[in-house]
Amino acid sequence: MENTLIITVENCNFYYGTYRALTDVTMGFERNRVTALIGPSGCGKSTLLRLLNRMNDLIDNTRVEGRIFFEGTDIYGKEVDPVEIRRRIGMVFQKPNPFPKSIYNNITYGPRLMGVKKKSDLEALVEESLKQAVLWDEVKDILGRSAMTLSGGQQQRLCIARALAMKPDVLLMDEPTSALDPISTAKIEELIEALKKELTIIIVTHNMQQAARISDRTGFFYLGRLIEYDDTAKIFTNPQVKQTEDYITGRFG
Repeated sequence: MENTLIITVENCNFYYGTYRALTDVTMGFERNRVTALIGPSGCGKSTLLRLLNRMNDLIDNTRVEGRIFFEGTDIYGKEVDPVEIRRRIGMVFQKPNPFPKSIYNNITYGPRLMGVKKKSDLEALVEESLKQAVLWDEVKDILGRSAMTLSGGQQQRLCIARALAMKPDVLLMDEPTSALDPISTAKIEELIEALKKELTIIIVTHNMQQAARISDRTGFFYLGRLIEYDDTAKIFTNPQVKQTEDYITGRFG
């Protein structure tokens, strides 16, 4: 079983100042699977997501206890470069956040920083990433146009393409469809389904139906603790913990 896990979280606690946002979280994320993290607002889902690629390092007065292994390496180890971790564990945020640059430059920005210089390589990367994000046909003739002119759903797929251009192993998604209309949401859900052949995806969602539709495994969080973690079908049809059942059936949350 071990070698199917790409990320392992062991006894993690996380503090913002004196506030403890996560308590004793232990869980493993399987390669080429979609894992959904669900639970009411403020229960630690997004905090955990940002721990997995060291985004919380950027917030003052925070600390993490416990260990997080990515492909066997403790990502909080002294010799680990957080920039490299963020390259391999990409992230897509709740609100589309394209750079105020052209569509083309949004995709090539990261690869150029990593030293990809050749025009033909950059062009191939732009096409490949946009195809992966199912956006190529819509934008291939307007690559020089500002990303800000795209619709919200297109901007979010552009942000996914931008993350994919860095060739990550894992893609973290923090409520990637909560700001989108139903049609754009469906496109992104189809995209997630297609991408898991190549990537591991971990998604925070408030939308129960979405978690049930797209994920293989689901973790339910409440007040900073992982209450239950299992195959999605089991969590939604036969949860073992009453709290999980109450949340899924809408009794609280």
